[in-house]
Amino acid sequence: MIGGIPFNGPFLAVAVLVGIAFYIMVAKRNMIKLVMGLSILASGVNLFLVTLGYREGGVAPIYTNFPAGIMVLPVPQALTLTSIVIAVATLALMLSMVVHIYRHTGSTDSEKSRIMKG
Repeated sequence: MIGGIPFNGPFLAVAVLVGIAFYIMVAKRNMIKLVMGLSILASGVNLFLVTLGYREGGVAPIYTNFPAGIMVLPVPQALTLTSIVIAVATLALMLSMVVHIYRHTGSTDSEKSRIMKG
């Protein structure tokens, strides 16, 4: 505990990942880097969901032999699995769009892709 505030490493890691992702998405113009930034953001969200379900000293919620004590929450883990599947599908779609744009413009610069209107 630092000055009355408990230190929580995973939440700090989430903040760093989200900060890096937002910086990449705002500061970079290369579309591949933008896709990478969105992928890092999805990883930060997944880490946040797993961190929400963590309980210190908790056991897995398997009810074959009902354990005494507190259990970890299974819902954030299920949400994380769903989020991973959605992130992979979104990443594949975005990368295919970047390849399509590159074939038509010859560049991965997001400003040059504006000529593809209409």
